[in-house]
Order: sequence, then structure tokens, then C-alpha cells
Amino acid sequence: MTIVGTTGATPSENQVRSRLALALDVDDAVEALQLASTLKPWFGVAKVGLELFAASGPDVVLRLMDDGFQVFLDLKLHDIPNTVSKAARVAGSLGVTYLTMHAMGGADMLRAGVEGLLAGAEAAGLPAPVALGVTILTSDDSAPRHILAKRLMTSMEGGCGGVVCAASDLQEVGQLAPRMVRVVPGIRPESAKTHDQARAATPTAAIAGGADVLVIGRAVTTAPDREAAAAAITAEIVTALG
Repeated sequence: MTIVGTTGATPSENQVRSRLALALDVDDAVEALQLASTLKPWFGVAKVGLELFAASGPDVVLRLMDDGFQVFLDLKLHDIPNTVSKAARVAGSLGVTYLTMHAMGGADMLRAGVEGLLAGAEAAGLPAPVALGVTILTSDDSAPRHILAKRLMTSMEGGCGGVVCAASDLQEVGQLAPRMVRVVPGIRPESAKTHDQARAATPTAAIAGGADVLVIGRAVTTAPDREAAAAAITAEIVTALG
């Protein structure tokens, strides 16, 4: 996977799209696809979480890819290794770009998931996707500090290509796992409500901390003017990267 905007050149808004994941946290495929279509000029990645996947299944994943999005399948798999392997294999065969698994599940579980994910993609003749180990949820501000390092090590041992972490954890992630893709949810502009994201961050702070992919949902999807909100965030990121 290529992360843009890290060579010193000022990135274009189109390049920034590959670093922005739109969180489609709705329970209806039609609504999700409409949101994605409206915000496509600013987002190159569509995040399908538990709510949308439970409502619409693999079909919405395929339709988003048909519309030109990379898909971030955020299922946070956490089960016995055999079950995670099989579920991840299905996800890989769909053509997703990212799949999340809970690092708390342990290295054996993650390794099984990674192997299943890659096998599914290979069998379908698709590019290798990236398995993301979920470290500490951005809604959790009570986890002991040592947990982050433990889950980072577990993610590396399990063969994950990246991790999901809060912006406040980026410095430690960069020190312990500099080669891993860093995906940061809970992104909010300075003036936006944080909702249930106890460890939210601005786009500028996340980029400055070393985030590769920023996950943005309600700050845009519930804004009075979604297009203006998306454009403002993109402009902020272009400035931060420049």
C-alpha cells in the first residue's frame, strides 16, 4: 500500500482522498451509498462497520468497490483462531483493502486471521489486503498505559500490516512499530462535538502525529453542509501535510 503526501511535496486534494476513510455508520445500504456518492470527491476509502454489515452484508461492500472506493471492513474480529480465519478468508475474497481484528484476541488469533485474509484474496486473484490490529478503542480513556505496547507487539507477532489507534497513541506506535500502517478514528475538527469519542483529535493533530489513514464519520455525515465539512477537513489536511 502506498501512503501519499510523505515525500515533502505538497499533496493534492485527490491524493489526500486515499488517506480519508468515510465511516458509513448507518443501517441502510441505500443511505450508505448515497452518503458515499455525495462525499466521494473527498473520500477514497469507505468504512463498513458492524451496523452496516449486519444490515446489508457483503453486497454493500461490493457495491462500494464498484463505485471506486477502497473498502475498510471494520468488523473487529475476535473469536477462536479457526473462526477468525474463515471469516477473514471471506472478507479477503470480497476484495476489501482493510480488515480489523481485536489485538486482545492474541497473536495466534491474529495470525490465523491474517493468513485467512491473504488466502481469500489470493484465491480470488485480488491484491493483498491489510489486516489491522485494533489496540485500544478511542472511546476508552481508562486503559492502562502498558496495554498499548502489549497490543502493538501482539499485532506485530500476529503479522498485521497495521493498527488502529487513537491519535494520542501515535507517538508510541511510531516508536515501537514504525513500519505499520496507522489508522486513526475519532477525527473531529476543532469546533465539532466529540460525541462518544473520549480520545478524539483534530485532523492536523493526527497528521502531525504520523497517522496514515484518518477515519471520519459524524463530523461530516451529520454536518448541516456535508460537502463543506468534507472540503474543510481536506483543506486542513493538505495544509498539515504541506
